[in-house]
Amino acid sequence: MDAMEALTTRRSVRKYKQDAVPAELIEKVVDAGRLAASARNVQPWEFVVVINRQMRAELAEICEYGKFISESPACIVTFCHDTKYYLEDGSAAMQNMLVAAAALGLGTCWVAGDKKPYARTIAEKLGVPPDCRLIGLVALGHPADTGQRAPKRALSEVLHLERW
Repeated sequence: MDAMEALTTRRSVRKYKQDAVPAELIEKVVDAGRLAASARNVQPWEFVVVINRQMRAELAEICEYGKFISESPACIVTFCHDTKYYLEDGSAAMQNMLVAAAALGLGTCWVAGDKKPYARTIAEKLGVPPDCRLIGLVALGHPADTGQRAPKRALSEVLHLERW
């Protein structure tokens, strides 16, 4: 699948088959995150892959809107060292992973992290050093349903040439 097809067909998936995601595919997805653009090429990201069912269930319980993490076969938790542009850099890495997963036929759903009250709890549970900030969690697996992608605003509604 080419990049444009992955971008136009990607959607948030909240129901997963229980089939394990091969380690090679998980590594490809994380590698896509590693290759993201970052301000001044700082590359502040760190990725914790959680496959253990009990740990995924604990993470899901902590997150207010990520209960489906317990049902996904894997979860990629993205942290960034607390640099000036950690949130922008980490978000770029997460978006790369979402698109890469779609290109590989996998489903994902981004669960917010940075501004959530549970951010430090997640970090501590995963043994992350205190200088790292939680960017978000990505549930990852083979989609269990082929639901529709959420509607997106038309290009004509969001594109402004030269001025607003």
